[in-house]
Amino acid sequence: MVVPAAPKDVDAVFAAMTPPVEARARELRALVFDVAEAEGLAAPEETLRWGEPAYLPGKSGTAVRITADRSREGCKVLVHCQTSLVETWRDRFGDRLGFEGNRAVLVPASEDIDRDALAICIADALTYRKKKEPARG
Repeated sequence: MVVPAAPKDVDAVFAAMTPPVEARARELRALVFDVAEAEGLAAPEETLRWGEPAYLPGKSGTAVRITADRSREGCKVLVHCQTSLVETWRDRFGDRLGFEGNRAVLVPASEDIDRDALAICIADALTYRKKKEPARG
């Protein structure tokens, strides 16, 4: 997928990050759009929520936010804390990804990342509500 240009307010948030964090945050942004396409979803709406870039999937899932991790040199991929997503990811990817509480995946800026695991996490978030619906048949 060709990743669309970021809205100016979102772009300004990325540009204010330190260069390694900005590069990683933009990489995560592109991954969100790639995953949406791979899942057959419309491109998520890109906006700011709580001053952070947010990707809203519509009725199919829950929002994904990307923010700088101020306590480490890296980023956080955040989801709604009242979902079971981070708990599920911790069980599945605890040896491959770092987590914070019940709402964030920790993504270092300068180390290799597990793109496959992150893509699964993002796909789970973007399709969270769709997958929770009972199968109709």
